[in-house]
Order: sequence, then structure tokens, then C-alpha cells
Amino acid sequence: MQPIKIAQHLIGAGHPCFMIAEAGVNHNGDPAMAAELVRQAKACGADCVKFQTFRAERVVTAAAPKAAYQLKVTDPAESQFAMLRKLELSEAAHRELIAQCRREGIVFLSTPYSIEDAELLHDLGVPGFKVASGQLVELPFLADLARFGKPIILSTGMATMAEITEAVATVRAQGNDQLVVLQFTTNYPSALADTNLRAMNSIRATTGAVTGYSDHTEGINACLASVALGAAVVEKHFTLDRALPGPDHRCSFAPAELAALVRGVREIEAALGTAAKQPTAAELANLSGMRRSIVAARALSAGEKVTAADFAFKRPATGLAPKRLGELLGRTARTDIAADTQVQPELFT
Repeated sequence: MQPIKIAQHLIGAGHPCFMIAEAGVNHNGDPAMAAELVRQAKACGADCVKFQTFRAERVVTAAAPKAAYQLKVTDPAESQFAMLRKLELSEAAHRELIAQCRREGIVFLSTPYSIEDAELLHDLGVPGFKVASGQLVELPFLADLARFGKPIILSTGMATMAEITEAVATVRAQGNDQLVVLQFTTNYPSALADTNLRAMNSIRATTGAVTGYSDHTEGINACLASVALGAAVVEKHFTLDRALPGPDHRCSFAPAELAALVRGVREIEAALGTAAKQPTAAELANLSGMRRSIVAARALSAGEKVTAADFAFKRPATGLAPKRLGELLGRTARTDIAADTQVQPELFT
């Protein structure tokens, strides 16, 4: 399975987990707030800050109801169309955010919701696309995105394995194999019991794609567990303040929480190491003090024939290794040997 390259980052087995701070629409339509999200994402250690690129009229009808979770955290009398209209970012705002990301050394990505949105992002030089879970089953849209030849990160909330397989095949049919597929649960927030991280590995085995995890649980444990299971990407919603008005703030991490998540992921990666089982440099330094050698269990006299009862294993491991005990049994001591003396075969005939 070949790694995927997004900007300067290689994403896949053997490479650091690609940490996405999902700013989404948590700028509330304010370019200045969006710029601060970029700064904070970088300060928290994220590799990427991701937004959403859309025009409300290309996403929902004027009469479309809000999702259940949106009704809980926004004005229920407001239509979904009106809510989304307030959360749009202009082309100029996109240009400035992309320039800021370049200056600060963090990858800019965004989720397009139409081919027009994708064309704008392509023209602005984005290094890849993120596809929201709702668009996973929009195969014509996926085919259009794939033809840009850029990497695609695909969320799989609400999807069956058959739908995921079909979406992956659609992208690959356009000659694009630069895919990262994310396990995801579409609920805000989502319960740990619904996380189903093992599905991430099933997706990898079924599709052969690089896989990762997009999270909406209320802690960091699911994200850390996903990295231990091999997630190449972790995405987490991110806000400046969870108390801000808007549909996604309450299920997002504030900066301190995101920073803790990034630290935790890097610690998990350090702990995972490699598949090779061998002593570390620190262990080698402790080896002689912790392992044991063969010593005389009691004082032995010259000419005495020895048995296993005449020997013991004691630290340090600077003498004959215990596994060589059989070389001594049944032999005769050449000389007197004091108790606790490390013994060698040449002391016996």
C-alpha cells in the first residue's frame, strides 16, 4: 500500500499520523475568526487546517429542514439555508487563508460541496480534497473530483461497506488511486459505543486504501486508539470557543484540547515503535545488572562431583549464562570454589 502525498506530508504506514484540525464552519462566516483558527491550529501542532467551501443555494433547498443535532444548538426557527448562508466564505477569504497557511507552514484543505466549489479550490492550488460523508454516495461528484488528479480524503459516516467499495472504485476508475478513507460516525457528538474503530481496519483490508479516523466523540480516547490501530489520518473538529453560537462549536475541541490530542497522538506513535523485537539501547545498558550468571550455590571442594543443586543463578550477568548449566552437570571440581563464585567450564574436569 503506497503512501499518499499531500503537500509535503507522506500519509500512510510508517509515516507520522496526519493531524487535521477541522475548522469547518466554526469561523461563523468571519474571515478574521477563520484566520485565528489557522493560527491556533498551527500553535496546537496540527499538520492541516480544514474548512468547508460552499454556497448555500448549491447545498440545500430553501425549505430543507435542519439536521437533528443542528436544531439542538441553533435557532430552530431558522432554516438550514439561512444558517448556511451566514457560514459561507468568499473567494477573497479563501485566498487570504491559503496565503496565511503557506506563511505559517500548515496545510490548507477544504471540503467542496459542488463541482464549482472544487474548481475554485483547484484554481487556488489546494493540494487535495476532503469529501464529507454525505457526498460519499454521490458517485458523479466523486468522479468529477477524481479527475482533478489530486488526493482525496473520504469520510464514510452513514455508509455501508458496499457503498464505500463503490465510492473507492468510482475514484479509481478515473485513474486516481490517491485515496485516504476515514472511519466516521455521523452524529454530533457521537457516542464511544458507536465509534467502531475496527471497521477502519476492515475498510483497509477490503479496499486496499490508506485509512484513518474522523472523530466527533467528546474525548481523545477514540482518536488515540485509532492511532494504535494504524490510523494514518486523524481529524477532529476545532473551535476557538465551544460556547460560540453555531452548529458545530459544541462538538469541537478548543485549542487546549486539540493541543493535548496532538501531544497524545505523538506519544502513542513513539510508543508504537516498529514491529522488530530487539533490546533498546537503554535495555542493553541494564542487561548485565538485571540478568544472572551461574554461581556456586555453596562452597565446593576440589575433586567433588557436582549436580544441579550445587549451582544457583545470581546477578550480574557477567559470567556463564544459565542456559549453559548442562555443560557443568556431572563434572568434577578442579579446585576449591567459594560460594557465590561465578563459575566457568574450565573450573571442572
